[in-house]
Amino acid sequence: MEFLKSLNPLVVAAVSFVAGVVVSCILCRICGRCGRKSCSATQQSKKPVRREERKFEKTHPAPADGSIEIYVGNLSYDMTDEQLNKEFSAYGTVNSARIITNRYNGKSKGFGFVHMPNRDEADAAVAALNDKEVLGRKMKCNEAKNVG
Repeated sequence: MEFLKSLNPLVVAAVSFVAGVVVSCILCRICGRCGRKSCSATQQSKKPVRREERKFEKTHPAPADGSIEIYVGNLSYDMTDEQLNKEFSAYGTVNSARIITNRYNGKSKGFGFVHMPNRDEADAAVAALNDKEVLGRKMKCNEAKNVG
């Protein structure tokens, strides 16, 4: 008891305040995860946005030069950009071929995009490569749909 009397009252007040904040944060996390609405912090959260109200943040604009962007889906997770480029370059000029990857672990998401400058070559490539088996999976190819 003498130890508490020897402490500065400001130190005791600061330690009490910090301990209270820590405890309230822990309690708020617990009730926030289970979904209870008894916590004041969870009641102040934003209301959910309806599916119709959601806007796409990233759009895929149509190329301005008249070239074609081709969506390629159902790719093998082992396929590389170079292999994808090689498959399409057999049918014409390929400006770029890229496989979309997970930003956190760098692994393929199983789809990609190929950019071809000539529409006739792009149509021939889509017709020939759609449902073609490459690395054990049948690719799905079509012209990319522009969102926005």
